[in-house]
Amino acid sequence: MEKEKKIISVYLADNDAAGELKKYFEQSADYKLLGSSSDGVTVAAEVKSLKPDFLISEVLLSGMDGFMVYDKLKKEMAADELPKLIFISNLSHSGFVSKAIKEGASYFMVKPVMPENLDQRIRDLASNEGEVETSSEKQLDEKISNIFISIGIPAHIKGYQFLREAVKLAVEEPDIIGSITKRLYPTIAEKFETSSSKVERGMRHAIEVAWNRGKIENINNLFGLKIYSSNEKPTNGELIALIADKMIMEG
Repeated sequence: MEKEKKIISVYLADNDAAGELKKYFEQSADYKLLGSSSDGVTVAAEVKSLKPDFLISEVLLSGMDGFMVYDKLKKEMAADELPKLIFISNLSHSGFVSKAIKEGASYFMVKPVMPENLDQRIRDLASNEGEVETSSEKQLDEKISNIFISIGIPAHIKGYQFLREAVKLAVEEPDIIGSITKRLYPTIAEKFETSSSKVERGMRHAIEVAWNRGKIENINNLFGLKIYSSNEKPTNGELIALIADKMIMEG
């Protein structure tokens, strides 16, 4: 018997002039938009009252910013009532991303945000409900996402997902980096129902996008030494190994 699909309740805290996200949630049969506001004080009060599954919030809100809103909610709501938080913002500086993750956000997405990409993030998080996820696993996901955003790999492209999965595999099994074409790519390809060549190309594209954004200094700062310049990009395996090693060292 097919399991009944759960309607996901959402609160949108954003001053979206075009109203694309609001319209998307209002028209989708899978979501119930409980409310929306760009005023932080209103957002805090309504989220506390309405108890949505997800709070989609801009960092910059009037009256009270997104960080203050969520901090207030954490103090005034029971842990099992607190909505999952996804930040959406033009503020893509790594400091904001780090603060967002530290404050308990599940994702930080840089505007403009495509409704379909946000939908996928919500579904990913919602599908994990009921699954046993240790705090260390959640922390690893957050650290990897933080690094990718800070070095300029956009979350909406396939290569982001492929690279994130690759780093997690390399943390669990460091030897897999030595068999990148025979084991790593095929393992990821199977999970995402695609081909090894598309996984390889997707990762390469993600790295090229990051380097074209000129955020090389961020990765050098991240690892505490000058590893790359604008003229030299790491291979897929080099970047995966570098980030995985950092994750392992940090425990």
